[in-house]
Amino acid sequence: MWCIAPQEDAAFVCAMEQVLDVYKRLLDADYPVVCMDETSVQCVKEVRPGLPARPGQLECYDAEYERNGVAHVMQFYAPFIGWRRMDVADNHKALQWAEGVRELVENDFADARRITLVMDNLNTHCGASLYKAFEPEVARGLLDKLEFVYTPKHGSWLNIAECEFSVLGRQCFSRRLGDIETVRTEVNAWTEARNQACATVNWRFATEDARIKLKSLYPSI
Repeated sequence: MWCIAPQEDAAFVCAMEQVLDVYKRLLDADYPVVCMDETSVQCVKEVRPGLPARPGQLECYDAEYERNGVAHVMQFYAPFIGWRRMDVADNHKALQWAEGVRELVENDFADARRITLVMDNLNTHCGASLYKAFEPEVARGLLDKLEFVYTPKHGSWLNIAECEFSVLGRQCFSRRLGDIETVRTEVNAWTEARNQACATVNWRFATEDARIKLKSLYPSI
C-alpha cells in the first residue's frame, strides 16, 4: 500500500489530473499520445532437461535453475490506436532511452507534429539524456517534437503502459526464459500479435472519478 505525505498531496493531484486530461484527448494523428515504461526480466536457464508432457500429465521441470543475467524491456505504447514497440536490451541507461525516443520520433511517428510522451519521472527520462546521446542539433530537433508528461511520485499506476506490461507478464514471462535473445524473440512475437490485433486497454479512470475516489488526497479549501 503506497502512501503520500500531506505536503505532497497538491503536487500529486496536479500531476495526476494532467495525466488523466491527456487520456481524454481526441485521436489526432498529428498529435499522438504515447505511454513509455520500463521493466526488467530475470533470465533463467534450466540446469537439466525437463520431462515432456504425456497423456494425463503436464510437462515437468526441475525446481533448480541457473540465473543468466537480466533483460531490460522498454515499451512505447500508443493507447489510442493499439500500437506498441518493445525494445529489449541488457541495460536501462540514459543512452538506451535516448535511442528509443529517437526511433519513436524519426520512424514510428515521423509525420507527427508533436508527440505527447507519458512516463515516470526517472532521472534518465529527460531532455538531458538526448544531449548526452546526440549532437545538439539532433537533440534539439527531437525535443521540439516532444511534450513530456510525468506521472506523479507513487503514481506510476497512472501510466497505461503498465497495463500492457501486466498482460506481457502473464502471457510471455510466466515461464523460464534462458537468455536475452530468447526474451527478445518472445517479446517481438508477442508484440507483433498484439499490434496485428490492435489490442487496446479499456482505461476507465477519469478526473471526475479521481475527485471522488481519491478525495482524501485533495487539499481542503
